[in-house]
Amino acid sequence: MNFADLGLSEDILKAVADAGYDTPTPIQAQAIPSVLMARDILGCAQTGTGKTASFTLPMLDILHHGRARMRMPRSIILEPTRELATQVAANFDTYGKYISLSKALIIGGESAAEQGKVLEKGADVIIATPGRLIDTFERGKLLLSDCKLLVIDEADRMLDMGFIPDIEKIVNMLPKQRQTLFFSATMPKEIKRLADKFLSNPKEITVSPPSTMATTVEHKLLVLDDFDKREALRRLIRAEDVRNAFVFCNRKKDVDILYKSLTKHGFNAGRMHGDLAQSERTETLAKFKTGEITLLVCSDVAARGIDVADVSHVFNFDVPFNAEDYVHRTGRTGRAGRDGKAFTLAVPEDGKLVAAINKSINMDIPLTELEGIETLELDFTGKKRRNKKSRKPNTRDDKPARPARSDKKETATDAPSPAKSEAQPQKDADAPKAPARDARNNAGNTDRNRTERPDRTERYDRNDRNDRNDRNNRNNRRDRDDRDDKTVIGFGDHVPSFLLTEVPASSLGKKPSDDEEEAPKKTTTAKRKPAAEKSKSTTARKPRRSTKKASDEAPAEDAAPAATEAPAETASDAKSDAAPAKEVKKRAPRRPRKKAVPKAETADKAADTAQTPAEPAPAESES
Repeated sequence: MNFADLGLSEDILKAVADAGYDTPTPIQAQAIPSVLMARDILGCAQTGTGKTASFTLPMLDILHHGRARMRMPRSIILEPTRELATQVAANFDTYGKYISLSKALIIGGESAAEQGKVLEKGADVIIATPGRLIDTFERGKLLLSDCKLLVIDEADRMLDMGFIPDIEKIVNMLPKQRQTLFFSATMPKEIKRLADKFLSNPKEITVSPPSTMATTVEHKLLVLDDFDKREALRRLIRAEDVRNAFVFCNRKKDVDILYKSLTKHGFNAGRMHGDLAQSERTETLAKFKTGEITLLVCSDVAARGIDVADVSHVFNFDVPFNAEDYVHRTGRTGRAGRDGKAFTLAVPEDGKLVAAINKSINMDIPLTELEGIETLELDFTGKKRRNKKSRKPNTRDDKPARPARSDKKETATDAPSPAKSEAQPQKDADAPKAPARDARNNAGNTDRNRTERPDRTERYDRNDRNDRNDRNNRNNRRDRDDRDDKTVIGFGDHVPSFLLTEVPASSLGKKPSDDEEEAPKKTTTAKRKPAAEKSKSTTARKPRRSTKKASDEAPAEDAAPAATEAPAETASDAKSDAAPAKEVKKRAPRRPRKKAVPKAETADKAADTAQTPAEPAPAESES
């Protein structure tokens, strides 16, 4: 049978002939006519049998008649990984080069703005990963009401990666009247349930039984210790005629570690996993396809659908957790009838995983050995070993034995250092507490033989060494000001005068203490004047408040002595204590205001007061 017998158009047949194909594979021969008849397809075939062309060729023929509108694609292809989506887009370019159809690649790691511009112009086919497609739809950049054809590729891988809820959400966005093509390398029960939910009266196409291995691949299993796996891998690569090879790991961090190890030992290796940028992943895969990279260390992101011509070897550095992943990993080699080899490195704890793989592929993987590396046996109980080989050999036996702590104690006590002499008194002070502690320990543990706690003089040695190391440490430079061991430097004798002045409690908003209250009282008592002087001062001031008539009647001789009899000592004291007196002087209680007196009466009272104090003044001066 040729492709011309399948009912494809001449433009597509010409493109297929240019690609070098003339005979369809079994999955292509059964699927293409059914897709052209607009039937739903449930296809199950092992990897490397041409599933991509089985839905790409009929889609090109169907979409050739029609035109896409802005933001409204006519068909959607869902892929689990970005690499698979990019590969399918390349197949569309190869087979549709004589047909004017537009496509849009909607995947993560690329510019969403550029992808939106392509959708604005209109796309006949959208090749996308589920997450980015949902994000584009929720942003309003995409309308799915005109989509008439849906392809779900590598459905079992979608299940493993947790994309089934996203696929169900996408299917609910699409119109009910559509054609659905469902392809998978394996057909577990969950995938079968989803197929019954999404498909309507599908045609089931099963080319080979699920999880069937290619007959051109030679399988080998090595059981060894975990710390010998890298050495075993390097020996296998050197011993085998490796043109190019995939090296699969279960975890992303193991991919990075193994990639660095192989690069360090001179191997031409690259790495690829989901945490890398899309540009780096694309560049690495392109170099591997062109032969610039010989070994590609990768996770299961590269185990599905990546078509690399003539891969000679596959190395499973870790046994896959899922038995079906072993089929996809080893399916990267032995494609298109070529020969290939697959080596699996297992540890004894992987016994259950190896048993599941043997059951899935209906064969036992033969065991092999490497000279110089110990071969172990598989443990099918699933228990982890407690005693594992250490990564580094034990070289302590070759070195001289270290002196015990008791030796350090004797040497320390024989020749004490000056630094220890300062700490020795404190140790002696604590010495009486030791018998009580020993008595307590011996009383509670009479059945066990406990060794007495040695004296801890070596602790001071460690402290001294730490101090010397701190001084020699390059991080503790002299120009650092935040060190805690610097001595505190004060003002010394050069203390500013403003720091020595006492601050009164009243200025700080506090109540004055008893000492502060006594000081103002002394100053006020020293400033008090005698009663006679006070009366003289009042007589000198009162006439000023009186009328002019009262001032004229008062004798001038009596006013002069009152002004001159103030002693000089009190005046000097008043000047010296003026500043403190203002701070501690208490305000006198306010006197009640007197009622206003008629002017005639005030003039008479002023005259009387001016005459009365003049008589005792000469008597006081005589005394």
